[in-house]
Amino acid sequence: MIKIGGNVVQTLFEYNWQVREDWYKWCEDVPEEELLRDRTGGVGGILHSLFHIIDVEWSWIRIVQGKPDFQEKFENYRSLERVRALDSTFKPEVVNFVRNWDSRMENRIIQNNLADGTIETLRWGEVVRHVIAHEIHHMGQLSVWSRELGKKPVTANLLWRDLGVSK
Repeated sequence: MIKIGGNVVQTLFEYNWQVREDWYKWCEDVPEEELLRDRTGGVGGILHSLFHIIDVEWSWIRIVQGKPDFQEKFENYRSLERVRALDSTFKPEVVNFVRNWDSRMENRIIQNNLADGTIETLRWGEVVRHVIAHEIHHMGQLSVWSRELGKKPVTANLLWRDLGVSK
């Protein structure tokens, strides 16, 4: 378990990472064809959604730091092992960013270039909150799909997770 600090941003990232790890464990007992099956809603299926969560998290953290965005496609990561490996590759950079998050970073500005050529102005704080909410949204979709498979979903409960305490 990664213990990174006690502010709300750090706590919610830590929460998301714990729940994501629980989903990886949940996936171990699901046939690969079910993990890859396209489903209603979301970005595709279970594994594709987990890939998407990792992609969005790492991409936005890199964008706010002025680094290049992630450009890989899901087709290169169509197994639980590959998705977990990608997460393990990206996580250290995200952990470092989150570990160093403080309120002075909240109103830093980024200029984000959109596909249509326009530029949007965003504050770091709103981007970080988007990344947190984005993952929670997709975890809800995973819960619906787990019930469709007749399996109990991972708990989304924030309580009893030992969050927000530095060690």
